[in-house]
Amino acid sequence: MSKKDDNSKNPASEATNTAWGGRFSEQTDAFVEAFTASVQFDQRMYKQDIAGSRAHARMLKKAGVLSKSDCEAILKGLDSVEQEIENGEFDWSVAREDVHMNIEARLTDLIGDAGKRLHTGRSRNDQVATDIRLYLREQIDFIIAQLLEMQKGLLALAQREADTIMPGFTHLQVAQPVTFGHHMLAWFEMLQRDATRMHDCRERMNISPLGAAALAGTSYPVDREFTADELGFSAPAANSLDAVSDRDFAIEFCAASAVLMTHLSRMSEELVMWSSPQFDFIELPDRYCTGSSIMPQKKNPDVPELVRGKTGRVNGNLVSMLTLMKSQPLAYNKDNQEDKEPLFDTIDTVSGSLRAFADMVPAIECKRENMYAAAKQGFSTATDLADYLVRKGLPFRDAHEVVGKAVAFGIESKLDLSEMPLDQLQQFSDMITEDVFDVLTLEGSVAARNHIGGTAPDQVRKAAKAAHKRLLG
Repeated sequence: MSKKDDNSKNPASEATNTAWGGRFSEQTDAFVEAFTASVQFDQRMYKQDIAGSRAHARMLKKAGVLSKSDCEAILKGLDSVEQEIENGEFDWSVAREDVHMNIEARLTDLIGDAGKRLHTGRSRNDQVATDIRLYLREQIDFIIAQLLEMQKGLLALAQREADTIMPGFTHLQVAQPVTFGHHMLAWFEMLQRDATRMHDCRERMNISPLGAAALAGTSYPVDREFTADELGFSAPAANSLDAVSDRDFAIEFCAASAVLMTHLSRMSEELVMWSSPQFDFIELPDRYCTGSSIMPQKKNPDVPELVRGKTGRVNGNLVSMLTLMKSQPLAYNKDNQEDKEPLFDTIDTVSGSLRAFADMVPAIECKRENMYAAAKQGFSTATDLADYLVRKGLPFRDAHEVVGKAVAFGIESKLDLSEMPLDQLQQFSDMITEDVFDVLTLEGSVAARNHIGGTAPDQVRKAAKAAHKRLLG
């Protein structure tokens, strides 16, 4: 073959990516091509990418930049591409780098030059920023719905176990008796704050970067309000540099997710402890546990343990996102390709954890007798005795000392305060009379906390009812 016929040194033949290859004189190294590609993970945003392209095409037609026939061809072609992807017939190519160029290339294959006109007035910078926001918005809505289902389960459990007495702990030592329903309402309130954080995050992220182009906007007469409205955004981003370069909305989501997973991890820790023979407070459904390959008696609480462990990866994703952004100058940098994997992993981890908990929590079986027996240990009504003496006129610090001496005697004699005879209790204070046993029982103790936020069964039922109304209202 003559040099004249040899195209191996022809720059036009060597450029592998028609989106930007004209500037280059040699092909991208095969390793670099694979190393810089993101299509392996960003293809999950295909629906959002196609939705953004549809809105962009309609806007270009409205602005007179696209002809009616080109716009119709583009919209029809995008429908075909979407169908191919959903049917598993789409050929994803690493050489085309990302979800955007894969879809655009296939569109051009299907409809010709009209496909090449779609990218007029747009950059992959504002395109990807739009796609991520659309995708994350949808996922936040799904997570909020999952939170709602879990909260409903907690409220049902709280109502069912409003009278179930268990020990409340501080420092993992028996402190005061509470009801299991009251404990479930504490979990509910944690998740309620998590839900509001997700709502807040969604509101702040719901602005449209489309039209910001690469960083400076575009010279075409684009209508950014039109595309924002088409895509359900509250408004266009106010600054084109900011629109394409920041990922604070993704960081905020990861931060809210880390708090949510921390709450689920704390719940997991309690479920693991409570289901152990040492506590024996609850029975988890068999379908959420596994056995041992060597010890046939084992029933391992694997789901709570895994959720507890997965909290670490979500925390790590938050740190990854913060570190990713901390040194980037404006505007877009290739670093931002690294935002997707930690973001997607956080979404998947949170969704999976919530799904497991939403199904598992309502199916928890309480071992009420074991909880009650445990609440009788550790002198859990000691504070009630101190409060009793205060109501009789003794200063609280003096009452605290009196009860401390009674507890010391109880430890030595192996008697709970409620088990001591009246004459024995009166040795510590002559203010103690027969009515003391009304406050020394577990039932009397929890019933006495009959105020908003208290553990009294009536308050638990009222709080659960009010919370359910809040959820649905």
